[in-house]
Amino acid sequence: MTTIRSLTSRLQRVPLTRPWAADVTSVGVIATHVVRSDGAEGWGFSWSPQIGASAVHALLDHDIATAAVGRSATPVECWQGMWEHLHEAGGGGITTIALAGLDLALWDAEARSSGLSVSESIGRRRERVRTYGSGVNLHYSLDDLLAQVQRWIDAGFEAVKIKVGKPDIAEDVDRVGAVRELLGPDRGLMIDANQRWDLARATASVEALSRFDLAWIEEPLRADDLDGHTELARRIDVPIALGENLHTAHRFGDFLRAGAAQIVQPNIVRVGGITPFLRIAEVAAEHGVALHPHLLPELSGQLALSLPDTAAEMLVEDVEDAGFGALGALADPSPVTVADGWLTENAHDGLGLRFSPVLSADASSRDQA
Repeated sequence: MTTIRSLTSRLQRVPLTRPWAADVTSVGVIATHVVRSDGAEGWGFSWSPQIGASAVHALLDHDIATAAVGRSATPVECWQGMWEHLHEAGGGGITTIALAGLDLALWDAEARSSGLSVSESIGRRRERVRTYGSGVNLHYSLDDLLAQVQRWIDAGFEAVKIKVGKPDIAEDVDRVGAVRELLGPDRGLMIDANQRWDLARATASVEALSRFDLAWIEEPLRADDLDGHTELARRIDVPIALGENLHTAHRFGDFLRAGAAQIVQPNIVRVGGITPFLRIAEVAAEHGVALHPHLLPELSGQLALSLPDTAAEMLVEDVEDAGFGALGALADPSPVTVADGWLTENAHDGLGLRFSPVLSADASSRDQA
């Protein structure tokens, strides 16, 4: 049996070209490097936009690295035992985000050892996948928001997503209405409240905004409010999308069994890596709901090329100026290209996501992955 010989990690900050908020000017990347007993190497990462990156790094450095040594280097065989080992510190959140650093590196090593990309190793089912334009833009003026939407139109996106949740519903109505007018009737429009509403406000807001032909409302309530989402789904006609802040296949199952979501959006890093992401995709398929992976198109896009077909076309989120390649964070060329609203894969081995050693003056490191 091929086992894990070592796991090392390095924390660094990646500056954002367009800040997501006044206090979110960079994202934390914990680059990981695994060596197997047969000498094969793999590179992965964990990720946290602003909060918790140091805690993720500490968990990788102090707990996961030690517990992983000697375990099976086959990702699916390793993951469950490691999750059970970490469960005392929490079933999801920091623990699954950290565990993704190991899981992604193991998938990378497995594919690299065969001279394949990860999508080929899993089994690529399509050569391209549609993308949508996205941005963290609630703090933008209306003029800046419309300028961003125009850039997405010019780039060939057939669907876009904007943030909502202004203190005054009327301002949300004005902004969404202006975006719909600019998009015209044929492009898709999604809105994302980022957990800003309670049930009453969500009901009123969606009723006021639904006339703009919305493809979905994302995270209208607190992410873990199962009962609230279930009731909201009963009240409104716009599909509810959520999942970027759910961390296990078990929790996704809870929401789907309750009818609380019609679209799921697992974040591959937050759920613990590729291994649990594939299981969540199975859960979504069992319930007949669409899956659109959250963020990280260089990673999400590769997995989207490998998932089975569903009733709804899969969409990959491309946040403006936030891709690792565009931010200059990668040591190698980006493993994917987004052009004319489609994502395609470039030739590479493994995940093709090795991070440059130093990205900013406030980067910190313990091991050189």
